[in-house]
Amino acid sequence: MSRRNFLKQSSLLSLGILSGPMYSSAFDLAFSKDVVIGHNSHRYKVDMSWGNLDPSKVPVKDCHEMVQDSKGRIVMLTNHTKNNVIIYDKSGKLLETWGTAYPGGHGLTLVKENGTDFLLITDYERHQVIKTTLDGKVVFEIDYPAETGKYASKEEFKPTETTVRPNGDFYVADGYGNQYIIHYNHRGELLNYFGGKGTADGQFLNAHGICLDDRIEAEPCLLISARELNVLKRFSLEGEYLSSIEVPGALICRPVVHKEDVYFAVLRSRESSHSDSGFLLIMDKDNRVVSCPGATAPDYQQGDLKELYQSIRLFQYPHDVCIDEDDNMYVAQWNSGQTYPIKLFRV
Repeated sequence: MSRRNFLKQSSLLSLGILSGPMYSSAFDLAFSKDVVIGHNSHRYKVDMSWGNLDPSKVPVKDCHEMVQDSKGRIVMLTNHTKNNVIIYDKSGKLLETWGTAYPGGHGLTLVKENGTDFLLITDYERHQVIKTTLDGKVVFEIDYPAETGKYASKEEFKPTETTVRPNGDFYVADGYGNQYIIHYNHRGELLNYFGGKGTADGQFLNAHGICLDDRIEAEPCLLISARELNVLKRFSLEGEYLSSIEVPGALICRPVVHKEDVYFAVLRSRESSHSDSGFLLIMDKDNRVVSCPGATAPDYQQGDLKELYQSIRLFQYPHDVCIDEDDNMYVAQWNSGQTYPIKLFRV
């Protein structure tokens, strides 16, 4: 495919003109900054070189998750034990690295307490949740929740994500373990648990990600991804099931609330002929999909969302997104050949 034809196809794709399980036959990274992806009001220019570092000095394995701290820095968690945490500025310049003790580092959540930033890290190989300072000092560690009676040993607890309430309470999603959501107070004391493995409304198959949805201030709730079911589930803060939002064909990772929208990395398309078939997904304030960067345009027929497919071979197992104050998006990827994050500029 020529550069001209590729850019033409990419432009049509970004406008939603191309649809169905179609794929670009060639993607030249040298031209990637010319590509605009996404739909409707959420469209982005791609920068594949953002955050690239010297892998001999600052290696990555799986780039699992990213958050932005109170100073505007982009903090990323990888499971490479030479430098588990990599901190960038928004231009992609390396600022700091730390961490050698998180071989299963997976979930990363920013915690703000009295003007100070902390991190919650889930490590599914250590079977723990760890709270640290921004420079890596451990505040506390939480082991498997034996007191629930749902775990015979620590090996059954493989946490993937956390989310925090303003009062300091936090919830742990055991997405690779027994599929429970465990609710703790700010001291790490057990308050509640719910969920478990299954296909019923209040259960999960891969409770991979969780976040606090406070877009309606008077009615905060939890958004929890049931990734293998292609469903986002809503729960009350007490653990009562509220509703489900289907995203056909999309294996969604952590939901990320930014302003009035919810953003997701989609690990892969369910029915794709190739496994590295991921894309991004954005829902509006009414939880309707409005843009799918890297995928077919969202299409609702009689109120139901039609199945989504990757439509350009751009992302490789995208695992998390971070959105900055300018609405630009940073994409961390799993199993992507040890690649660094991608930045998308909102246009």
